[in-house]
Amino acid sequence: MNRLILLLVCAFTVFASIAEAQQGFGACTQTSVSSAQLGEHHFRRIGNVEVECPDMKFYADEVELFTDTNRLVATGNVVFVSMTNQIGAERLEFDIKAGTGTFFNASGTASFGAQADRSIFGTQEPDAYFYGERIEKLGARTYRVTRGAFTTCVQPTPRWEFATTSVTLTLDKHAVLWNAVLKVKDVPLFYLPVLYYPLQEDDRATGFLIPTYGGSTYKGQMLSNAFFWAINRSQDATLFHDWYSKTGQGFGGEYRYVAAPGSEGNARVYLLREHEAVIEPPGGKPTTLPARRSYLIRAGASLGLPAGLRAQGSADYFSDVTVLPAYATNIYNASQRTRSYTGIVSGTWGVYSLSGLYSVSQIFYGSDASTKYGGAPRISFSQSQKQIGSVPLYFAVSSQFARQVYESHTGTRVSDRNLSRLDATPVLRVPFNMLSFLTWDSTVSWSNTYYTRSLDAKGVQVPESLWRRYLDLRSEVVGPVFVRIWNTPANGYAEKFKHIIEPAVETRYVTVIDNADQVVKLGDASDYVIGGNTQIRYRLTNRLLARRRLGAGGTASREILAISLQQTYYTDPKASLFDPSYTTSFRGRKPSNISPLSFGVTASPADGLSTSAGLEYDFDLPGMQSLGISGAGGASWLRVTGGFSRRRIIGRLDMDSFLNADATVRPVGNRFGGAYSFNYDLGRNTLLQQRVLGYYNAQCCGVAVEYQTYNFPAFDPRYIIPKDRRFNISFTLAGIGTFSNFFGALTGTSDRR
Repeated sequence: MNRLILLLVCAFTVFASIAEAQQGFGACTQTSVSSAQLGEHHFRRIGNVEVECPDMKFYADEVELFTDTNRLVATGNVVFVSMTNQIGAERLEFDIKAGTGTFFNASGTASFGAQADRSIFGTQEPDAYFYGERIEKLGARTYRVTRGAFTTCVQPTPRWEFATTSVTLTLDKHAVLWNAVLKVKDVPLFYLPVLYYPLQEDDRATGFLIPTYGGSTYKGQMLSNAFFWAINRSQDATLFHDWYSKTGQGFGGEYRYVAAPGSEGNARVYLLREHEAVIEPPGGKPTTLPARRSYLIRAGASLGLPAGLRAQGSADYFSDVTVLPAYATNIYNASQRTRSYTGIVSGTWGVYSLSGLYSVSQIFYGSDASTKYGGAPRISFSQSQKQIGSVPLYFAVSSQFARQVYESHTGTRVSDRNLSRLDATPVLRVPFNMLSFLTWDSTVSWSNTYYTRSLDAKGVQVPESLWRRYLDLRSEVVGPVFVRIWNTPANGYAEKFKHIIEPAVETRYVTVIDNADQVVKLGDASDYVIGGNTQIRYRLTNRLLARRRLGAGGTASREILAISLQQTYYTDPKASLFDPSYTTSFRGRKPSNISPLSFGVTASPADGLSTSAGLEYDFDLPGMQSLGISGAGGASWLRVTGGFSRRRIIGRLDMDSFLNADATVRPVGNRFGGAYSFNYDLGRNTLLQQRVLGYYNAQCCGVAVEYQTYNFPAFDPRYIIPKDRRFNISFTLAGIGTFSNFFGALTGTSDRR
């Protein structure tokens, strides 16, 4: 009996010790093939050991538990698993309570979560893979790897990795690598003493972007770098640095913000420092170009204000017009000749509206000749039409004060033609819409304009004020409108078609303006109004509409074709010179009683497919004066746009003719794609520019390549080489991407930050 009591006491003591050990590890549970107690607080588990604790598990061949210090030591096929990562090692020392530990000869993976954008991981799982002689778990989501490597290309054989002496990895934030060597397919590419690598879930992580390399006949070798700063969810900034082996360096920055719906803005600033450069044209003598500094500013912002007001502003400014052709990749930016800055505050309250505008533009003709024009400021107040009593009569008024800027610059000489003007125009409108097939709309407006300057008898601008007044009477009749409808339920394209024939005639009479020759004409169309003139504009429009079936079973009508024909008759031939309805006006055309015949076509037979064409034929000049054709179409993976324009220059027998096209290929999944564009001057038989871009995204890395040829303009002596050949290449790694530099290199590829 005493022996039995003694055995029970011993058994109770052993079980109590085991229970105490499990309680020391909190809610952790343990399973194994065999176990032993080596001390009061020291236990060993052997064979397929599994220790499960809240939010983490341990697997190993052998585990030792120290319950007094909450320490776990595991050896042999050690595996640690948590909610977002997994680590395998030969040996592990871990503090259960603190959640920290050290893994020896280990490797692991960590997930960025479901919110990460898979497109920047080559469509693979958004994970990171790391290994090293020692991996320390410093916190819930922080690790330090010693003498190992790091990559976000998680696959059996990573395509790239950063080998490093030390890397601190903080999930959802960043990785900081010391003495990092980038290896692609085990081939070392470059060394960095320190590297900051972003790892945020929302694809807006602060850090350096992958550099872009390129070459140019004019600029030499090029290297573009960028640093992205994710300030918060509503604003970010990017810093740029470009190096050109032949010409110098560039520094820039971009800032973007979104304060609220409708209140947002961005600003881009770039400083270009070009050193003295020796340029050797093909077959010519080397030429030394002097050093210069220039800058560019592009900005835009909108802001909602109290009391129904809204503010907007923009700036597109360059200090040297010759910089853009040499550096810009986009043909439209490269050919830009106008710099401008604009600010406007406006508001509408019922039928009343008020706006204050400050807008100045300067267009360059060559490198040292320009014209500056605009309103500084231009203040407008208007009342939209409002019915008078119960009669079918509507009243409206518009007024404006403007300080008109108009300056001609040639070298250091400035010709100042600035003046101020005040306009007030009340309008009466009488509509007649009682017939469904016929509308008749008439207006009478009284224009009053005050100019602070005028022209003398010799056409010289003098500081003498001038009032100009005239009545403008207009009447437009639209109709009779003819409509024909076809029901086509068996048609595969549309179940109903509608054809509309819409003739229209507009008559306008302007009373005699006695002092019209004294009005200073600064480009505003109203300055060129010819008094004592009656003009009759006749127009015929054909429209074809189709009611097409939608995928959900409904239908929708769309205009698939519109053809219009228009011409104007003037009792005073001089009025034909200043009619903004025709592109041949304001271009030195001879006075005529009839305008050119204007013909226009627009077609949109399907979503994503459209085309338009316009033609003007002048009976008083030799034939066609202008022709423009443009179109766009494609599918979800292909987009093609193109255009052709042809315009006759008054006084010349030849015509300006241009042809342009642009095609973009971007298949579903965006694994590969490309773009091609060209602009051709048919009149001079010159290819202005041709650009080819292609990119390929592998499982966790990618490459983009761009090649462009650009013919420099002939107006600036700096372009002693006739053609610039440009090449750019960039690489992307999973989790971090490339960028487009300030001048648009590689535009069309993903801009990942």
